[in-house]
Amino acid sequence: MNRNKILLLASSIGVLALLAAAAINENFLKDWRRIQSVGHSPDGAINVQLRQVVNPGLRTADRCTSCHVSMGPGEQEVTGHALFRKHPAVVHDPAQYGCTICHGGQGSATEKADAHGDVHFWPEPMIPLKSAQAGCGTCHIALHVPKADQLRAAQAVFERLDCRACHRVDGKGGTIRPDGGGMEGTDLTRSGVSGYDMGWYAKHVEKSAKAASGPWKTSWAAVNDEDLAAVAVFLASRNGAPKLMEAKATFFSYGCLGCHRVSGVGGDEGPDLTRAGEKDPGQADFSNVPEERGLNHWIAEHFRAPVALVTGSKMPAVAAPESDIAQLTTFVLSLRRRELPGIYSPKDRLEAVRFGKREFAGDGATLFGAFCAGCHGQDGMGRTAGDETFPAIANAEFQKLASDRFLTETIAKGRPGRRMPGWNKDGGLRPDEVAAIVRHLRVLSGVEARAAEDEWKASRDLRPAGRRLYAASCGGCHGADGQGNKGPALANAVLLDVATDGYLRDTITKGRPGSIMPAFGEPSPTHRTLAAADVEAVVAYIRSWQEKTKNEKKR
Repeated sequence: MNRNKILLLASSIGVLALLAAAAINENFLKDWRRIQSVGHSPDGAINVQLRQVVNPGLRTADRCTSCHVSMGPGEQEVTGHALFRKHPAVVHDPAQYGCTICHGGQGSATEKADAHGDVHFWPEPMIPLKSAQAGCGTCHIALHVPKADQLRAAQAVFERLDCRACHRVDGKGGTIRPDGGGMEGTDLTRSGVSGYDMGWYAKHVEKSAKAASGPWKTSWAAVNDEDLAAVAVFLASRNGAPKLMEAKATFFSYGCLGCHRVSGVGGDEGPDLTRAGEKDPGQADFSNVPEERGLNHWIAEHFRAPVALVTGSKMPAVAAPESDIAQLTTFVLSLRRRELPGIYSPKDRLEAVRFGKREFAGDGATLFGAFCAGCHGQDGMGRTAGDETFPAIANAEFQKLASDRFLTETIAKGRPGRRMPGWNKDGGLRPDEVAAIVRHLRVLSGVEARAAEDEWKASRDLRPAGRRLYAASCGGCHGADGQGNKGPALANAVLLDVATDGYLRDTITKGRPGSIMPAFGEPSPTHRTLAAADVEAVVAYIRSWQEKTKNEKKR
């Protein structure tokens, strides 16, 4: 009996000790209490208490301000700790919107690891600080973004013209200078969202002409049409998140939309990326990621070595400098689409989702970069990925043979049975966008469009001879029945619909410099030389596959 009493007393004392320790820890030793204890406002010491920002409209309740006190409502002047820094100036007031809507993390937590989401089973860790602007993608969809080199060129023109002498952009510029130059002009940080005066140049010219001295004389000069176009690109790109804009422009330079869809637009060969930034780290395999565990590191390594992270992936490694890998990672992290009440839905997102506004610019260079560069190279000169070789469609010799109709139909209809999709589909390219890509290919190759189609026709009587010649000279690369091998499939319905006999003749005769396709019309020690009649016979045999396909369809 005494033993039981002693055991009961000891266990009771133990429980009381545990309760006391828990009470002390909760009321005195919590990190947020220690941090707040050194806080001071202009009125003196601040109250040590649990702080939070609640936004019922966004269904958020964030306690991040328990440590980051000066980011809370009405407490921006609190000082005394490194964490008491004011939030950088942004369009939305953090004291109203909270923190996790943009940064991710676990808003209800009060411990650092829990709050930052760096714990097992929490699917929404904080976005890394260097990619913080990726959080804007939770609500916003930037529109009409150009490819990276165009954006950089536009930024360079804006700087060269010294527009910041009068205008502030992303917190820089727009101040009076020691020499009296410059002045406070319109803040252009969000000119791409809020709009700007499209007639600004004529008004600037008029003001400069009327001014006798001052900034309008010292900080202003005439601008040529090319620079005006570049300034327009720059102003359209200002949405208050410049780093995210640069990341998106980089994404539109590597041809990712050729295989992946984003917001319903793009290819179908790879997974839809619309919400790739919401990937649960707990569902990712980090065994082949050399850096510490983190979704950003997984995404970056996936760009560098896709097959190492996803078994059986057909995605080629992205040959890009680490600066571009970092920007591509930031963009993927931005691909998150939180469901928002109507009052919080931003204009750009509504325009994209409801009215079909494009996220990419409509010029041929951007469209080619966004949809085609992944396979055909950013210069259009083709590339090899694993066992696959993608053709050089900006090859000058090819462009001399291809008509605009040939290029347009090839882009629109693709190559059935090959990796080249047809882009005249839902989520693909619009007719004006296809035309823009065709014009860009002409620019890349330096070859003007053909004035008319070649009307030459091969004689059908030569098909038996063409069959023998094809087997001897062509079947090794293009397949015995034209199904394709090292070279492209010639028994392809779309190819035979858009390629004229003259196109096939000239391709066989002249070859394709820069590829494995030789010029059979020229003497060579490595292959048989074909006379004009031989080439015609081969063309006639290739054309027979088209009639065979049509007859099979009729049956």
